[in-house]
Amino acid sequence: MIRFSLSCENDHDFDGWFSNSEDFDKQTKRGLVTCPACNSPKISKSLMAPTVSTSRRRENIAVTKSDAHRRELIVEMKKLREKITENAEDVGARFPEEARKIHYGEAEERGIYGEADRDDVEELLDEGIEILPLPQVPDDAN
Repeated sequence: MIRFSLSCENDHDFDGWFSNSEDFDKQTKRGLVTCPACNSPKISKSLMAPTVSTSRRRENIAVTKSDAHRRELIVEMKKLREKITENAEDVGARFPEEARKIHYGEAEERGIYGEADRDDVEELLDEGIEILPLPQVPDDAN
C-alpha cells in the first residue's frame, strides 16, 4: 500500500491509501475518490515527502493545523460510520446480491452495508447502482 497526500479543487488536504499509483488513477477516474470535507471529486496528488522510520524517540512535537484538522476528520468519519452501521442492515458477503435486488425493485428499499470485492464493486457501478465505501477509520492507538 502507498499513501498519497491529496487535495481537492477547494484546497482541502487529506491522505489516501492505494495499492499503487494506477489504482489511484482508476478510482479517481470512476469518481470513487472524493474530498472528505466537501465531497468534491476533483482530486489531485500533492507533493509529499517520504516517511522515514527512526529509532530515536521524538519529544516535544508540535501539533500542526493539519494534524488537528486530520483528527477532526477522523472523529467525523467515526461518527458517520457509526450512524451508517446503526441505521442500515449488515448483509455481509451478500452485499452485491442485495444491492442488485434493491436497485431492480426485487427487495424493499433500505440502507445496507457489507462486503464486496473489487470486481463486484465495478460491476455494480457499471450497472448504475450507486454505492459508496464505508470510511476506514484509523485505530485510536495510531
